[in-house]
Amino acid sequence: MGSLPYEKDDFDMGTISSLGIGSGLDLNGLLDQLKDAEREKLAPIERQIKTENTKISAFGKLESALSKLQDAAETLNSGDLYSSLSASTNGDSVGAAADKNAMPGSYRINVETLATRGTLASGNSTGDPTDVVAVSAQSMELTFGDGTTKSVAIEADSTLEDVRDAINADEESGVNASIINDGTGYRLALSSRETGADASIENFTFNGDATIAADNATVENGGTLQAGTDASLTVNGIGITSANNQVEDAIQGVTLNLKEAGESTVTVEQDTLAVREAINGFVDAYNDLKETTGKLTSFNAETGQAGELNGDSTVRMMESRLRSVVGGIGESGGDFSMLSDIGIALEKDGTLSVDSDKLDEVLSTDQQALSDFFAGVDDSDGFAARLEGSVSQMLSDNGAVAGAITGAENRVESLGTRYERMEQSVDRTISRYRSQFSQLDGMIAQMNQTSSYLTQQFDALSQMSSGKT
Repeated sequence: MGSLPYEKDDFDMGTISSLGIGSGLDLNGLLDQLKDAEREKLAPIERQIKTENTKISAFGKLESALSKLQDAAETLNSGDLYSSLSASTNGDSVGAAADKNAMPGSYRINVETLATRGTLASGNSTGDPTDVVAVSAQSMELTFGDGTTKSVAIEADSTLEDVRDAINADEESGVNASIINDGTGYRLALSSRETGADASIENFTFNGDATIAADNATVENGGTLQAGTDASLTVNGIGITSANNQVEDAIQGVTLNLKEAGESTVTVEQDTLAVREAINGFVDAYNDLKETTGKLTSFNAETGQAGELNGDSTVRMMESRLRSVVGGIGESGGDFSMLSDIGIALEKDGTLSVDSDKLDEVLSTDQQALSDFFAGVDDSDGFAARLEGSVSQMLSDNGAVAGAITGAENRVESLGTRYERMEQSVDRTISRYRSQFSQLDGMIAQMNQTSSYLTQQFDALSQMSSGKT
């Protein structure tokens, strides 16, 4: 018998290019199954990371709802809200707006004339607007109704269009300029930028002359087309003039916007609408928060589906503190001590409802008592101040919500580190399996070839012993 037709090292790992080639076994498939089984060790960590990220998102929703409630409480905590006044008008001749200095009352306004702008146009100019009218540099002097003058520099070789543009580019000129064609020629038209007799444009000259001229075109002083006028009106029979149609302090703290000639009545009264909107805004924000927490902490017994923050201690603490403030008794010492005193009821489901009739009655009779209840008196905090303080504490950098978010973020980071370590362990295990499978593949291949060789040798011996060649 001769020697074996192979050496031992012929079936080392490097000679097997793909698992199973040497042995004929599905080692790749087996390795994939082992890999899937090993990676199942990562699944619990993945689920925990997903849970914590879901909590972070849920706390973000809670934080947003709390911020809206904080804004609503801040609005109610402003004493200026309850002393604000509004101005309403009956009639089309004026509009009105009141500030904090206004006094309640009714005022009869009779607008006789509106303030207008003065207009002036040059005489007919020969030539085209693009023809030169000023050969040399000029100083254009504009004269106004109060006798003041303003100067506009006109450059050499300026056309009528250049003169117009120079006037419009000068913020101090006091007029706007345009070019019109009256059918017989082009004219420079000026309009006062401000209304009133004093601001009315009356005249213009060029270096003291009424005319500038060039070969093909001239511009000469024309005349006032319409003199600017002051507004004329009476307030409760008292005559008033104004250079513009926005009249301030004719009524203390009230700005009148004159629209047309005619009579109107302006009524200044406490701004109950702003207070009502602020109270309803608070109720809506509180109920929105209640709805948000309800969804986040929900549990469906039939499906077993739970909200993202079901059973969370931070939410329970927050709800407890808010119920304490909302259902508590105030310390302002005013006429109202509870929300129910002004028509706001705490329902069985934890939401708030508004009795509009009762609230309207309070708004119409005692704004000061509302201010005392919400904003407080002297050193005593009102309801809104207590609520704002409680919510602000929850939302502070060291508050419960920020702490819950930070805790979840830290857990995600820790789980991420665990995941990386576990993934590396899985990779090492799979690598070890691959090496072992490769060795097994080579070993079986060796055994198969040895078996084949021996079979051939035994067949040869059998033939020799039977006398066959």
